[in-house]
Amino acid sequence: MKTILSSDTMDIPDGVKIKVHAKVIEVEGPRGKLSRNFKHLNLDFQLTTDEETGKKKLKVDAWFGSRKTTASIRTALSHVSNLIKGVTKGYRYKMRFVYAHFPINASITNSGTAIEIRNFLGEKKVRKVDMLDGVSIVRSEKVKDELVLDGNDIELVSRSAALINQKCHVKNKDIRKFLDGIYVSEKGAIAVEE
Repeated sequence: MKTILSSDTMDIPDGVKIKVHAKVIEVEGPRGKLSRNFKHLNLDFQLTTDEETGKKKLKVDAWFGSRKTTASIRTALSHVSNLIKGVTKGYRYKMRFVYAHFPINASITNSGTAIEIRNFLGEKKVRKVDMLDGVSIVRSEKVKDELVLDGNDIELVSRSAALINQKCHVKNKDIRKFLDGIYVSEKGAIAVEE
């Protein structure tokens, strides 16, 4: 069954500028600029202003949408709120080294945009991982064996963490016993800790 009109709105916080042009949403905030393309979704995006409070709102409509189309409204708003959080607070993922015997040795190269992992399970192979655009990586000063990934785009930060994690998979061993690797230990915003 199709619903004639389903719509949802979200408030836009102060200090954030949003532009909507042909289903491409650009968000600008204190930390920078992000944009996302929603052309694959059959939705209408509008910027409106609340008469009572004078606050800007983003309105998303789905005309004659099936259940899947209606569900995608909330998904689109969640993506936009991730963009807003990225340009205001930023995203920080923390990763920890796990090893039983051979200590994993990691060095950050290319001025914080790449990492080289050595001595994983005692292997001589050097594993190189380049961070995606706009993601920086540092070794944590306070905590031993911890990496900190910072960036504005949640997808790029989490994908960079996944690339590091996937480089350290244990091959031809019982993975219940050999738990060595680099795993994500914490996900959050940058601005909270400062």
